[in-house]
Amino acid sequence: MELSALAKGRPQATGAGCDRRTFLVAAGALLQGWALPAGAIAQERASNWEAAVQAVLGTAKPTEVKMLLEMPEIAENGNTVPFTVSLDNPMTDKDYVKAIHVIATANPQPGVVSFHFTPLSGKAAASSRARLARTQDVIAIAELSNGTFLMSKRSVKVTIGGCGG
Repeated sequence: MELSALAKGRPQATGAGCDRRTFLVAAGALLQGWALPAGAIAQERASNWEAAVQAVLGTAKPTEVKMLLEMPEIAENGNTVPFTVSLDNPMTDKDYVKAIHVIATANPQPGVVSFHFTPLSGKAAASSRARLARTQDVIAIAELSNGTFLMSKRSVKVTIGGCGG
């Protein structure tokens, strides 16, 4: 900086900073992004889990089944919600469960886990824990070797949020 600029109380622009107008335009754009209506955010979340389901199913229509996903109805802590996915299906070379996908509808990242099986697995079952952001539906989709899909849905009420809530 020049001494004359300091003497006048104004630093000299060096090109690395920004002037007041540029700052105000950038700040306005940032605030405009924060002012999105809640409906738009909810719609984005809905499309996230729907896109995850679509990625698994493609154009196929799943058949609803009851006992594919076991989870507690009320989770005291959303950080660690235990679950078990299982499907009583023969695990032969021609007829077996290829994968079971678990999707949480209200999580920022809806894909919880995908378990992959082969006929050598012997049984299509797995247990784990999920982190649930809030009360929501959890969906399990089983992909069979013949190209069909089975789906199960479970509502879980979370009393303490798992993702900061």
